[in-house]
Amino acid sequence: MREMEDLENPSAADVVEAVKRRQQAERDRGNDRAKRFVIAADRFIFWLSKRWLAVFNTMAFLYVGLPFLAPTLMYLGAEGAASIIYRIYGPLCHQLPQRSWFLFGSQLSYRLPELMELAGERVSGPWANDFVGNQELGYKVAFCQRDAAIYGAIFLFGVIYGLLRQRWNVRPLPWWAYILMGLVPMGLDGGYQFLSYALPLVWPGISLEPYETTPLMRVITGTLFGWATVWLAYPYLQESMEDVRASLERRFGWT
Repeated sequence: MREMEDLENPSAADVVEAVKRRQQAERDRGNDRAKRFVIAADRFIFWLSKRWLAVFNTMAFLYVGLPFLAPTLMYLGAEGAASIIYRIYGPLCHQLPQRSWFLFGSQLSYRLPELMELAGERVSGPWANDFVGNQELGYKVAFCQRDAAIYGAIFLFGVIYGLLRQRWNVRPLPWWAYILMGLVPMGLDGGYQFLSYALPLVWPGISLEPYETTPLMRVITGTLFGWATVWLAYPYLQESMEDVRASLERRFGWT
């Protein structure tokens, strides 16, 4: 009888002990979940350490390919799908038509005066970027010529790096060379172009005509920047990924 009463009316110590056991069980379950999450994250990092270059090249290909898909979709009549791509890349690039490639038209590029004459009110000035093209002029790529050169070069030289690293230990480009060959040409070309428009706004009396660089110069400077970026960054990434992979192999015995 007393035993039944003890079960029906547990002591304070029994209650405290039961609460402690429940809390410990919850902590154990939480630790198991955290452990599984950490192991899954380590497995993903291990996978990425072996395939990072393929991932980067795929991302670069998609990033540079989608802007060229936009005018293709416009040409095929899929304007809704094309407009989604234009909107996605809108915050990432100025998309000025006079600094962009055109596909499926009479020319690959147009100067601003040509566009103002041929497109009429749809290109009202140097900062009008809403015009995506028409059947006569063709359709605008979703980012500018320089961006196309930069990210196209990152993809191209990323593929070349993948071929070269199998035979040679490619050393990183020195910082001074990166600045000299990657940053300076683009800074001079794009910087002077920017200042030629910006300075008259803040200094109305200055005698400075707006300067538009050429598509060729945008391609050259953008390609140099993309090439130099790959040469500088990818060898460092390769070294880091090899260290991470070796560490995880020692820790877990993964191969």
